[in-house]
Amino acid sequence: MASLSNIRKENCDGSLFVDRSCINCVTCRVIARQLFQELNGKSAVARQPLTDEEWISASQAIVSCPTNSIGSKERRLAELRVALKSFPQVIEDNVYYCGYASRASYGAASYLIVRNGGNVLIDSPKFNAQLVKQIENLGGIKYLFLTHKDDVADHALFQKHFGCERIIHLDDVTAETKDVETKIQGEEEIALTEDLIAIPTPGHTKGHMVLLYKNKFLFTGDHLAYSPDNKLLYAFDDACWHSWDRQIESVELLKKYNFEWVLPGHGDRGHINNSAELIENCVSEMKRVK
Repeated sequence: MASLSNIRKENCDGSLFVDRSCINCVTCRVIARQLFQELNGKSAVARQPLTDEEWISASQAIVSCPTNSIGSKERRLAELRVALKSFPQVIEDNVYYCGYASRASYGAASYLIVRNGGNVLIDSPKFNAQLVKQIENLGGIKYLFLTHKDDVADHALFQKHFGCERIIHLDDVTAETKDVETKIQGEEEIALTEDLIAIPTPGHTKGHMVLLYKNKFLFTGDHLAYSPDNKLLYAFDDACWHSWDRQIESVELLKKYNFEWVLPGHGDRGHINNSAELIENCVSEMKRVK
């Protein structure tokens, strides 16, 4: 629970606040970017909620914060109840954002695809009873696609509950994921189904992968993120654990794919135009900072 005695001085005055336990995972700034901003390396409240709808957004950030760093001085139970049941949250079509970020994956975002051939969970959120119930109502989980070893969080609990088939690259298997059902090898793309393509993208980690759904939605893990302010794709050079050169190569290979959405584990998601051009610009910037 967020601590009133530990409030960050960077918050604007009012009921909603962020305390000093924040790890700057950006979850709140993705969910309610109109209310939160980064100040001095962590999130802070930039503006207090003004409407019931904004209080619902604030409450969604509260329940999704992986470190319970967001709180309110006043009790807003009605909005909190709405927020608890609001995830998974539709992004577009049959693709959902799961909320309920896990500290074990540094607050990484996870997503759910609801499809006739079986639902797909991309990376693992916190195994939360309310979220699990909502996923059950949407048809459960057939596949759990793990983009890389950093964001596996509660994968074992989801597998035990739903009996789903977990998928990870062999090069990212750890003691925690050694029992995963399907381990992909090599660097060639693999069609998991007619509408799902797993694309190995070594760089951030050796076995990192992205998932392309219907040539429209690209789930990028820690490979790429989107800046809605600059309308640019970018990679995290300060959080590349394997090879920046390999990551540049992997990003450049994505030029041959068409997609309209970038859905990352960390950073902002976004709807884009001309993915090949954005990839080219991203590669140029990555080479510049090499």
